[in-house]
Amino acid sequence: MDSPRRAKNLNREPKRTQNRPSNPPQKDAYARLLGQHRSSKFSLYLEQYAKDTEFQREGNWPSPSPKAQSDRQNIPQKQRDQVPHDFSDSSDFSPSSMKRKGEESSLSLYMEKISTRTAQQDFERMPGVSDRQRCGQRRDTATSQDGDVESGEELGSLKPNESRKHQKQQRKTKDSNKDVPSKETDSFVARPQSPNTAGTSGQEQEKMKKSKKKKAHSRQPEEDRSGEASFQSGMDTLTSRPKSPPGIERKPQQPRSSSANSPADKGKNRGARGSKRPVFESYMTFEEVSRGLKRGELLQGKLRINPKKYHDSFIPSPDDRRDVFLDGIVARNRALNGDIVVVQILPREQWKVVKSDTDCEGTSESDTQKENMGPTVQKRTTERTPRPAGVEDDQCSDQDELIRKLQNTALTDTGEHLEDPSTPRPNGEILQKTAKVVYIVEKKHSRAVTGFLKFLPDKPFAMFSPVDHRVPRINVLLADCPEDFSSRPGDYANTLFICRITNWAADSNFAEGQLAKTLGQAGEIEPETEGILIEYEVDFSEFSDAVLNCLPKNLPWTIPAEELSKRRDLRKECIFTIDPSTARDLDDALSCKRLPDGNFEVGVHIADVSYFVGEDNALDAVASRRATSVYMVQKVIPMLPRLLCEELCSLNPLTDRLTFSVIWTITPQGKILSEWFGRSVICSCVKLSYDHAQSMIEAPEKMFAAEELPPVDPMHPIDEIHQAVLNLHSIAKNLRAQRFTGGALRLEQLKLSFTLDKETMMPQGCYVYQYRDSNKLVEEFMLLANIATAHHIHKRFPQIALLRRHPPPKAKMIDELQEHCDQLGINIDLSSAGALNKSLNTSLGDDKYTSARKEVLTHMCSRPMQMALYFCTGVLKDEQLFKHYALNVPLYTHFTSPIRRYADIVVHRLLASSLNCGPSLGLSTEEVEKQASHCNDRKTVSKRVQELSSELFFGVFVKECGPLESEAMVMGVLDQSFDVLVLRYRVQKRVYCKSVVGLDSFHHRKVGKTSELTLVWTAEDREKAPVEQVISVFTLVEVQLKADGAPMKYSTVLRRPEESKSDSEMR
Repeated sequence: MDSPRRAKNLNREPKRTQNRPSNPPQKDAYARLLGQHRSSKFSLYLEQYAKDTEFQREGNWPSPSPKAQSDRQNIPQKQRDQVPHDFSDSSDFSPSSMKRKGEESSLSLYMEKISTRTAQQDFERMPGVSDRQRCGQRRDTATSQDGDVESGEELGSLKPNESRKHQKQQRKTKDSNKDVPSKETDSFVARPQSPNTAGTSGQEQEKMKKSKKKKAHSRQPEEDRSGEASFQSGMDTLTSRPKSPPGIERKPQQPRSSSANSPADKGKNRGARGSKRPVFESYMTFEEVSRGLKRGELLQGKLRINPKKYHDSFIPSPDDRRDVFLDGIVARNRALNGDIVVVQILPREQWKVVKSDTDCEGTSESDTQKENMGPTVQKRTTERTPRPAGVEDDQCSDQDELIRKLQNTALTDTGEHLEDPSTPRPNGEILQKTAKVVYIVEKKHSRAVTGFLKFLPDKPFAMFSPVDHRVPRINVLLADCPEDFSSRPGDYANTLFICRITNWAADSNFAEGQLAKTLGQAGEIEPETEGILIEYEVDFSEFSDAVLNCLPKNLPWTIPAEELSKRRDLRKECIFTIDPSTARDLDDALSCKRLPDGNFEVGVHIADVSYFVGEDNALDAVASRRATSVYMVQKVIPMLPRLLCEELCSLNPLTDRLTFSVIWTITPQGKILSEWFGRSVICSCVKLSYDHAQSMIEAPEKMFAAEELPPVDPMHPIDEIHQAVLNLHSIAKNLRAQRFTGGALRLEQLKLSFTLDKETMMPQGCYVYQYRDSNKLVEEFMLLANIATAHHIHKRFPQIALLRRHPPPKAKMIDELQEHCDQLGINIDLSSAGALNKSLNTSLGDDKYTSARKEVLTHMCSRPMQMALYFCTGVLKDEQLFKHYALNVPLYTHFTSPIRRYADIVVHRLLASSLNCGPSLGLSTEEVEKQASHCNDRKTVSKRVQELSSELFFGVFVKECGPLESEAMVMGVLDQSFDVLVLRYRVQKRVYCKSVVGLDSFHHRKVGKTSELTLVWTAEDREKAPVEQVISVFTLVEVQLKADGAPMKYSTVLRRPEESKSDSEMR
């Protein structure tokens, strides 16, 4: 309290108000408190308190009891003692301590609270305390497990219709503190955090405090999800409630009873005289949403939240231009990542001003496949969701019907009524539309998250902090926590829990939830893996008896003679599988036989899963719901019971198996002369791995011995199998050349694989998986089969065919990327998929870093790309929309992996029906489209879970074997950080300039679309000048991967460049 800063604040003249009491002693105390706290809401509370005290002295009313004081704020006596906690995590207030104070005034309690805050401010001035901690900004998920906000500043809700001037000021404040590309072309200069800041003058500290306070108010309320940010005093009515959309009346929300004991009631913001100020707007009714979509006044889309800047979120623009931006948590209105929402575009003066399309963070769908993809909840068709306010019982309460209606409305509306800000402003700036959520069509997010419990003294609930910062903090009743959590909370500090959100009221920053499961200690592979699976709604439970009853009972199972008679018998043909060495679900096999005329009979034989999975039984239901197998580093979560996956359907060697075959007569050059589809039976003669096939390709003249290969059917000598592999390789090369000559594109991104200890399943090593000729061989014939099947089923079932399309990239982002590459000196043609593919393989030099440059450029080119999607042909009327951009083919589907993909089973049924070798189908367009949409969701989930599993194991590997040294290549440059590709391990990490040890300062400069950082390193020899290092795309740097304190997390440490190296050598 005696610091120079405090002395200065005590002499400051407080603001005057109309209700300012005239009693001089009260004025002095009032001035001291305002100098210490500087909060407008708190000052108003003190004014009221001083006024009440003055009336007491004049005898106007009796001295108020503590109960009366709490009643004036509509806080029950039981809760009143808990209120101060909401200002700081370090609160030590307790009911017992307050009872000892007896009739002591609330003023003295606030003074005690202020002294607590002084200790916090002293902490902020300590050496080594980062700007992030000073400013209260959430820490990145890579370095923090719960992202506690260090600031106790209160965050007020902002009106949606603020003035443009205030909006600009907010953006300026946020942009100066966020790690985003600078929107100015002039330089940005900063210094990393160092011990020198401990000696900052009182004036500079005051400026830092003001900046901190501005930043806190510029963010939306829920961004600070810690308990201290939730309290709002009785004077919160000064902050306006968000306005309702024009022409829509809102029913006032009824305040709940002040004696309610739910966590939300205990921690919510409280308004004056019993009313609660709503944090979020009420949702529109279904009728309002339907009318708004039809008129083009509203938009519908999937919400994507940026994981690194969780206050930024987006929905796709219907006109395929810039994505629509949602600024802050309030604008999201309780929607979570992946939810299908309806939004209302805000007035033009509130649109976001950006320098270019590349500054519209989060506009890339390909990025969000990896980072912004959220858990997806499984729903049965009979499930219901809570109706929004105002929807009557007879008004479309069925969720599936509601979704269908809104999707149909959205498909027919193109958003043409909305103004398009496509023309840049005179100064080159671009306007990006902003919006707010007014309705949640479908809660795709599972509402289940992993995280940690935090004990709150004197509260009837605990605070659950999700690991994923895009999810709000959750109040969990102590009764739902472990029995000894209240008495021994420290025992659970490192325990990982699963929590499910059960409610999120409009007047609360925090959700309510229940603990679903205790996973175990954070940092251990199995608890972390289980947390990933539960959070992303991956069903890893054992299959039920009802499902298992659908499987054949008589084991070992043999093919019935009646079934054999219906199929083409290929058991004597030389047919074999080529798969990863660890694969157990073998769903495709190949054959190649030279014909007398010099052509070849080539066959692709796929496991006939649809024979075992009948329609509309329990097995079909669970397969439909799971939709895909999920492959993790140490295990597979199968779509089907293992009896099918690994035995009855798997094309295991030397065993008769049912298949669906496509057989072509094809020339050596790859020209198809004829084609046959049908059900068949095969007997694979050998199970080859990719390594075996690669050895055969690389040694065409070699005579392989039996011990060099797995067991082989004696009917087919090894030389026959070897020759078949060579013939397939030759044809595949021609097919591949034709595809890429015809305009196909492959954006190849390398994959990290692990070697595991067989007993502990811990990572012993890791390596970059090599994609070789044997992989390409199999890929070419699988693509050929999928394309042929797509044409066949679309011709026979034009309204219900399940196909797969890949929309072209977003044109504006392609233009921006072209300009960016031009400025980098990269000769790249983005005019088509084929042109891009050619550029990626010819324009990056020929040295040991060529592959790294290609991967960096591939990452840049993937940002404008959109996701490939399953769809029903009857839904899209324009067949031009059926095209697959990357493959450059008009029709494509998935046929070749029915053991692990449910979409392939549907395609098999369509194919069987078209060939009159299967039951007729009663599928409708709506049913196929619904299944297609579900398969899209689950495929995206599966991909993300696979990536998270890989990240988990690499984190363990770094912890066990690190620190790891490697060269790295810069992939992208922001104003205070840059992303690198770690070349040895092919992982992508971000380097924060303020965290770099030995850095004196750094300067950011942006010219056009290209950003550049200049790092100034402190000279190791004081007599020498500081060393400058220029960071731009493709710059080579040395990094060290080092385990963090947080479980499973690691950071990238930038190494000091050798002073003997010139800048050109580092680039």
